[in-house]
Amino acid sequence: MTTAHWPPHVTVATVVEDQGRFLFVYEQTDQGPRINQPAGHLEPGESLTQAAIRETLEETRWRVELTGFLGVSTYSAANGALYVRSTFLGRPLAEDTALQLDTGIIEPLWLTPDELRTRQAQWRSPLVGDVIDLFLQHGAAPLELGSLHR
Repeated sequence: MTTAHWPPHVTVATVVEDQGRFLFVYEQTDQGPRINQPAGHLEPGESLTQAAIRETLEETRWRVELTGFLGVSTYSAANGALYVRSTFLGRPLAEDTALQLDTGIIEPLWLTPDELRTRQAQWRSPLVGDVIDLFLQHGAAPLELGSLHR
């Protein structure tokens, strides 16, 4: 086993649902514009839930309340990097249009599952659709399962 890309990247993502539409980010990447959930890296001193709330605000300008836990996923990127992603369910509270979007974010998008599927070629990774399908099929686990922090 190679350790060139070890340790793995610890990341969070938030699935935000409102009346059948889901909040995504349309972001510029090395592979061109891509669709992803609001997501990013855990920062020193943060809990996973704090990181999910922060990343959602920074990337979409939406303040959210986390309401559930969708699980932990791993993704091996083409460059060999391993991502360990905890995904949370949230509900939108308010958009703060005075905030600037993070560098690289083109715009936030609200898409239905069908609209998302028509743009599959633009997904940042297969996890984008996987977590939506998981939520639609099984719902979310209690938030407490993903929020322990000491």
